[in-house]
This record gives sequence, structure tokens and C-alpha cells, in this order.
Amino acid sequence: MTPDRDLKDQPLLTVRDLYVAYGQIEAVKGVSLEVPAGQVTCLLGPNGAGKTTTLFTLAGILRPRRGRIEFMGRDMTGAPPERIVGAGIVLVPENRLLFPEMTVLENLMAGAYLRKGQVQEDLDWVMELFPVLKARLRQLAGTLSGGEQQMLAIARALMARPRLLMLDEPSLGLAPLIIEEIYHALRRLSSGGTTILLVEQTLHLARELGHRFYVMVTGRIVYEGGRAELAQEDVIRRAYLGAPSGQ
Repeated sequence: MTPDRDLKDQPLLTVRDLYVAYGQIEAVKGVSLEVPAGQVTCLLGPNGAGKTTTLFTLAGILRPRRGRIEFMGRDMTGAPPERIVGAGIVLVPENRLLFPEMTVLENLMAGAYLRKGQVQEDLDWVMELFPVLKARLRQLAGTLSGGEQQMLAIARALMARPRLLMLDEPSLGLAPLIIEEIYHALRRLSSGGTTILLVEQTLHLARELGHRFYVMVTGRIVYEGGRAELAQEDVIRRAYLGAPSGQ
């Protein structure tokens, strides 16, 4: 899978003044962020902050009330999901949305449905990334463990050859050993130049993997910065926990 090395350190995705509402309730309120090519950008925050709503809007599942979404310099605001996937933005949602009555192999092939030509090389690659899937190819996805399903969801997304891989809480509800295996795979993707937008509540996991961080609270971005700044306890207290400085 070829990363966008020629776009390194440039915004692959730019979001400006994004507003998203459920009826009269605004869930995202003026969010602006940038995702540089070849890096891991993390969107952090407590439950109900609007992180998943933001990802769903970027994936075309929800339509913004206003604002602008640009991907590789093209306006993608309000585009339908199939156009967004075709452009190279692929979401692994929190609930994974696998096809439980289909086999692991059929789920993987579904990830490549917009692709043309041979996909065997990519199949080999995702099975090398997640070896357990190779032993489960003929098994129904619905019979996999939670960790195996998460691996399959990520592998299926990779079959689409995404330019931007978006992950919503990939560690949620999983055992520590499974989380380490999944994050090992994400580190490999990152070191290979894959651009990732990661939503995560577990701060130490995000801090280990991420290059750029945004913290979201009640629909707004309240902090942005790099790994060094996020490591400062005062920054975490003020931005992530909402505690005033010095308390």
C-alpha cells in the first residue's frame, strides 16, 4: 500500500468551522482541524464530546449544517459515502459494522468492492498484519471474538487502500493483550506512512501513537498541539479534564 509521501507534512484533510446537528441539537460546533499526510492525528475527549459525530460527517454518513471539508484540495462537504470512500477516506466505526453471516474472506473482499483488478497482494498483506485472520478465512465473521472482529474491521478498511484511515475507539472493550496487538499493527501502518485519524479515549495509547492532538469537549475543539505539549500534566488537566490551571 503506497502512502502519500509526496504530501508529507501537508494537510491531506482540512476541516473548517464544521457544524453538525441532530434536529435542533448541535453536536459539533465550529470544529476546525487539519490531518497532515503520513501522520497520526488524534481526536480526544470524553463521551458525548462529538468525536464520533465528527467522523461520521467526514465519512458522509451525516451531513454538516455548515462548514467546509477539503480532502487533497477537493471540496468534499456533504458528499455521499460512496464518493468519499472512492476518494480514499475509509472509516472503521466503533461498532465495526461487519457482515456477521459472511466469512472473514467475504468481508475482506467487500472492503475492496470499489477496486479494480487483482487484490491478492493486499489480502496477503492484511493477513500478514493480522495473522489470526489467515486461520479464520472460512469462518463466519459473527463467530469471531471481539478482538478478532476489530482486526477484521481494520483489515477490511485497508482492502480499500485508503489514503486516510479513520478509526473510532479501536481499543474499546478489548483485553490489554488484544489492544497491544492492534496498536502494534497501527504503529506498523504509521511507520509505513499511512495517514490515520484516530478517535481514542485512552490517553496513553493515543499519546504513544499520535503526532498531532486535538481535544474536543461538548462539540468544540478546546486544545490542539503536539506530543510534547500533551505530555504536560497541566495541559491535560486544563484541556482534557477541564480543570483550571493550578488546581
